[in-house]
Amino acid sequence: MKIDHLVINVDEKYQTDMSTIDSIRNIGFPYEPKWGKGTSGFKASNIWIGDGYFEMIRILKANGGGWREDWVKKYNNNHRGLICLFIDTDTIVEEFERLSNLGVSISKPEYLKFKWCLGLLTRTMPWQNSYLPFFEGVPFQLGFQQMKDEASKNWMQQYMIPNSKENGIDRIVTLNLCGNYTENDKARICKVFPNAIMDADKLSVELPSGQKLAFIQSETHSVEVLAQCTDEKQKGKRMNIHNISIISV
Repeated sequence: MKIDHLVINVDEKYQTDMSTIDSIRNIGFPYEPKWGKGTSGFKASNIWIGDGYFEMIRILKANGGGWREDWVKKYNNNHRGLICLFIDTDTIVEEFERLSNLGVSISKPEYLKFKWCLGLLTRTMPWQNSYLPFFEGVPFQLGFQQMKDEASKNWMQQYMIPNSKENGIDRIVTLNLCGNYTENDKARICKVFPNAIMDADKLSVELPSGQKLAFIQSETHSVEVLAQCTDEKQKGKRMNIHNISIISV
């Protein structure tokens, strides 16, 4: 397992305002908001960090133009920031069965599809997704993703440009996910990640990739993303996207 990507609901300025776009570029994250998938109803733009990324979503029409219906509803109700954290796995069916057997609600793995060209055409992406329900105490959910095959992985990687690796920012290493988690939320986290360690006010998880997740109890909801950086000139720089802070370390 590894951190794959964070789906983030964003305001228009993160895709159209040049001063905002330049502020992202100036701290070492190459960003081309005009690139990325979309339909007449939604626009995606990506910030690539090695093999992980931020998928920044702006809804253009109230119906979302084929984007995930529950996410569109939350966007239209002014949700901004992280809406889904995707964990990459090579065993999505096994994870679905394991969690189902533990009584965890999780959707059956399905290939991502969305309609375009006025809803006349359907595009199927080469990866399967499974979703857990939204947490009770924080407004985001976890998802699993598995690429169809090695050819699909190679296909995806060719689109991961421009990439912050060019500036010595190599990958996401830690996510600090702060919020008012309920006891049910914590129990679910422990089932999803059996190696989770409870320490005072947080649940800590180390993924097989060496990346770390920390679910931190807090009255306020925020996300801190630590990105591994080998360029001393970039270390310590940070940017904010709504309630998400990204820091090069």
